[in-house]
Amino acid sequence: MTGMSTTTATDSNPLLTRHAEAVDLFGDRVHAVRGDQWGAPTPCTDWSVRDLVNHLVSEQLWVPAMVRDGAMIEAIGETFDGDMLGPDPLASWDTAARGAHDAFAAPGALDHTVHLSHGDTSATDYCSQMVADLVVHAWDLSRAIGADEQLPDNLVKFAVREVTPYAADLEKSGLFAAPVEPPPGADVQTKLLCLLGRQP
Repeated sequence: MTGMSTTTATDSNPLLTRHAEAVDLFGDRVHAVRGDQWGAPTPCTDWSVRDLVNHLVSEQLWVPAMVRDGAMIEAIGETFDGDMLGPDPLASWDTAARGAHDAFAAPGALDHTVHLSHGDTSATDYCSQMVADLVVHAWDLSRAIGADEQLPDNLVKFAVREVTPYAADLEKSGLFAAPVEPPPGADVQTKLLCLLGRQP
């Protein structure tokens, strides 16, 4: 069980609900990491469990600066590079996750424009991308620590809808492996993972 829950009664926006669910999903896996598992390998090449969680913490830390403050990438610079976990990775995740969700959930926040590396993007699209990223990395972390790899159907379907239009560009980014052919009769989760270069 995670040390926090982002889902609140005020989240009437379906996208905010999906974001809260995705944050809680990944957070559940973070809180399931045993002390001897932080150095374990993950399906993400060259990333240990600690590296993977650190990456997600860093991504959450960007959200308030981008969405709430309207910061440019150049202004943020290397602020969120390096070790963002410190001596208490669980608390670091909880704090970053809460900050990200609160930034997206603030009144009017999803109407903003954020300045991403590939150009100006609506905060709605940015939030959708973050949901998909959290979902896929929740599977990575689950496999790495031996947790339940079955992801919630609603989040899997959301992630498929989100990443399919730009899946071909993800490999070019260098952050994702080339897509692999799903096995015959594969379910939606398997197809999503194969699309993003995973070997389910």
